[in-house]
Amino acid sequence: MEYNVENLFDCRHDSLKQDEEFLPGSVRHWTWKKYQDKVNKIGKVVLAASAVQVPDIVGLCEVENESCITRLVRYSPLRDAAYRYVMTDSPDERGIDVALLYQPHTFRLIAYRSIRIPLRKLRRPTRDILHVTGRVVSGDTLDIFLCHLPSRSGGQKKSEPYRLAAASLLKEQTDSVMGTRKDPHVVIMGDFNDYPPDRSIREVLGASRPGKEVEPRRLYNLMDGKKKGTYRYKGEWGILDQMIVSGTLLTGASGITTSYEKARILDFPFLLEEDEQYGGDKPFRTYRGYRYHGGYSDHLPVVLHLDIRE
Repeated sequence: MEYNVENLFDCRHDSLKQDEEFLPGSVRHWTWKKYQDKVNKIGKVVLAASAVQVPDIVGLCEVENESCITRLVRYSPLRDAAYRYVMTDSPDERGIDVALLYQPHTFRLIAYRSIRIPLRKLRRPTRDILHVTGRVVSGDTLDIFLCHLPSRSGGQKKSEPYRLAAASLLKEQTDSVMGTRKDPHVVIMGDFNDYPPDRSIREVLGASRPGKEVEPRRLYNLMDGKKKGTYRYKGEWGILDQMIVSGTLLTGASGITTSYEKARILDFPFLLEEDEQYGGDKPFRTYRGYRYHGGYSDHLPVVLHLDIRE
């Protein structure tokens, strides 16, 4: 599962980060009560994501620090799920990072690392890419890349070079894994701030919807062509949150398999509200501008089901 949780900030000021908006005396009036309510809501979404059991792996974007993740796994509806976690400590100016929760009995952690995107390729520091390697119950190795690419602030065209730079580094890292693993099982998930046809995904990563012929060491975007979207802008749905996999996972020849149909967007009614301006529905978010709205997030989560042969 991957979910951009929309500014999960605690109520304490970090003097090294620009987190002033999310303090009790700030323009947003971010309080401990609002913070705990948001933590509880995120826990509720994760629990609702799977009818049989909690998701084995959960990637979260827009998390301020380790304190927020600790509160989520220990003091929310997730407290009995016994998640463990790893996360980045990025140079992002606002202090937001990505974090990966995992179930240790189904995903045995082998290694993890943060991949820093060189500042010379960016206008300002951005989030690290998190690479996590673990072993599943079949004995196969699974490599997960969790990312939150640079935003569209300043406009799509002006900001695109920064996402292209981040995607280029991501491609180098995934190519390295696929070149060294005998059967590379790679999952890339996160908020790309780009849509499936955009250059960062279609050209740089070379990831599009899988067809009849699948190459084991090529990347495929399982969100390409899905209906609706994960984010709504001016009445138009689009998919900013991607689930991209190596072809090995689609061939059915290894211990871990999946398919295009097993990736989907979670659009539970409680995550949505009426779009009074444009009609239809939209994500039920935490803030409308600077006014507290009490919802969940401005993004919808995406999930991918993996079949594992024990």
